[in-house]
Amino acid sequence: MENTLLIGLSRLTTLERQIDVIANNVANVNTNGFKADRSQFQEYLMPVAHADNFVGRDRLLSYVEDRATWRDNGQGSIEQTGNPLDVALDGSGYLVVQTAGGERYTRDGSLQINSQGQLTTADGNLVLGTAGPITFQPNDRDITISGTGTISVRQGNTLVDAQRGQLRIVNFAQPQQLQKEGANLLSAPNGVAATPDPKTLLRQGSVERSNVSAVTEMSHLIQVSRTYTEIAAILKQQGDLRKAALNQLADVTS
Repeated sequence: MENTLLIGLSRLTTLERQIDVIANNVANVNTNGFKADRSQFQEYLMPVAHADNFVGRDRLLSYVEDRATWRDNGQGSIEQTGNPLDVALDGSGYLVVQTAGGERYTRDGSLQINSQGQLTTADGNLVLGTAGPITFQPNDRDITISGTGTISVRQGNTLVDAQRGQLRIVNFAQPQQLQKEGANLLSAPNGVAATPDPKTLLRQGSVERSNVSAVTEMSHLIQVSRTYTEIAAILKQQGDLRKAALNQLADVTS
């Protein structure tokens, strides 16, 4: 295959990947605590075939390589909900939840209480405190969550206050190593340890919205789609020229 087609195909492949990333961002524009993904590309220089009797060296072929996808951990906007169980994380920390696969991490602070009185995420995963799962009593009312995650309640109609635990807020030295698992959860690979994060504060009655800008992402999607169409048209022209040249060679009489 000609070098022009190979280079063009390398660019189309990376553009397809970029479209997938942008489309996923757009799909999660209303997902609480969602962090946008960004594509990262680099140039890959590949030597071409050459012979020692050439006067000068052949130029290296410049391909496009899909190097990585990184997560934009910028703070999303904080929206008040009025729900006393909702908490927005103001900082770079994460809530810890218990799933069937082990501990996972999330920025989604839309919480609720299940039928057993346990604090859970909207998907039913147990939210962990510093001493394990947080459980409320049937007569608990006036739930208060402090900025450091301490959960206090008033028992029944008395004036007695009690504590039900403290939300576990953690952070990581290299948060980019966290892996998305779907359902707004992140997992830490082996060797990546969570540490307590006293700097991240909680805002009760609020949630952190996605940091995705719908307008910006749609603009990027249009731009990438146009670039894809233009390169595909150029490759089609190159293919048509090659086909026409072969047809003319076939018509040459011997």
